[in-house]
Amino acid sequence: MKHPPSEAIVKVGLIQAACSPEPAVNLKKTLGAARRAAEKGANIICTQELFRSQYFCQTEDHKYFELAEPVPGPTTEAFQALARELGVVAVVSLFEKRAPGLYHNTAAIIDADGTLLGLYRKMHIPDDPLYYEKFYFTPGDLGFRAWKTRYGTIGVLICWDQWYPEAARLTAMQGAEILFYPTAIGWHPSEKAEDGERQHSAWETIQRGHAIANGCYVAVANRVGREKLEGEGIEFWGQSFIAGTSGEILAKAGDEKEDILVTPLDLRKVELTRTHWPFLRDRRIDAYGGITRRLID
Repeated sequence: MKHPPSEAIVKVGLIQAACSPEPAVNLKKTLGAARRAAEKGANIICTQELFRSQYFCQTEDHKYFELAEPVPGPTTEAFQALARELGVVAVVSLFEKRAPGLYHNTAAIIDADGTLLGLYRKMHIPDDPLYYEKFYFTPGDLGFRAWKTRYGTIGVLICWDQWYPEAARLTAMQGAEILFYPTAIGWHPSEKAEDGERQHSAWETIQRGHAIANGCYVAVANRVGREKLEGEGIEFWGQSFIAGTSGEILAKAGDEKEDILVTPLDLRKVELTRTHWPFLRDRRIDAYGGITRRLID
């Protein structure tokens, strides 16, 4: 997509926050942060993963299904009104109740006129200590998608998806100029001293690699603070960031404090990068059949 100079510069706003046990409080807080991001000039605003509650997947407890909501529902309607008022695009993470017994970890994509453009349902669902998401979420069935918004073509993936280059590639192939990753990731406190730096570095590096491999921007909104619902809990490491089309870090939040990260992006660099580093041109699609297999013996 070619952008004239007047439309090429887009400001992205990422919300990094700590979450309370009260969904209404978290919604009000995040709407306020989104409004402040817009005041700073943000055109596209992204929340962190499941911002309306503390990260309940630390434990398997049926009571947390009560946090789920339909789409359209309270969260999407609140952000549609805000997007319409402020003229901003919003990427909004929520716990979706699709039907009784059928729930998804979902992101709603809302255009600057308040239109709900569509949903992305998290495709890769983890099941690790304190990340028991398979208990709550059905894997997404909408595939990998990109949306044309007022301020450019964006793709949305969610947290555990960020480890999979296939997800980034298939989204970028649909024209995504910016990949957004609403996220909730952190350290097990007992592991932080020995493994924390390595774990964080791996997380940041692979996403910067997605930017390089696809010649696009990557924007990651993570939560911050320690939440203890089970055992030692999780110390969310924050460090929300935006990577440029060559993987360079353009902006980055700290690991302890809440932040609203607003950064200008020149969308013309997507085409420039993809032309000068033609990874998409040189893909050997005739030789990749094995990628659809679980294992190649």
